[in-house]
Amino acid sequence: MAALPDAIKVFIVQSLACFDTISRTAKAVRDEFGVEVSPQQCERYDPTKRAGATLSKKYREIFERTREKFLNDTSGIGVSHRAVRLRALDRAVAEAERRNNLPLMAQLLEQAAKESGDAYTNRRRLEHTGENGGPIENRTVVVDESQVAAAVAKLEDEY
Repeated sequence: MAALPDAIKVFIVQSLACFDTISRTAKAVRDEFGVEVSPQQCERYDPTKRAGATLSKKYREIFERTREKFLNDTSGIGVSHRAVRLRALDRAVAEAERRNNLPLMAQLLEQAAKESGDAYTNRRRLEHTGENGGPIENRTVVVDESQVAAAVAKLEDEY
């Protein structure tokens, strides 16, 4: 097991800090740098695992900073944005249509409709308004029991 360059070590630490699996991290190192590393070798750079218990202070700090930023800032994750999700769904619908997979296409269209209609958000729209967009009028009417009995009798006679 050859010593890894600093750039690869930092890449591994940051990948693991973003909750990538050790297998995915090893594959990413191979794809990005053309260097074969084993998942076990990657695990040595995760201070939350037993294998990474002896990780140096430098890489531990990089891990902690990256993890904190990752957890607090989702703006860098594409699918956290509605426009990105809708665009991906649009591509998937086009591909399903090209393959004549109508059930999948219908499912994707339904998902896109829910996505654009706030079905996946916590927002609630309160659309209870009165006349011309004003407040709803509340009236309290006091009646005696004889008036209620007469109204009920009248309704029973009609129906």
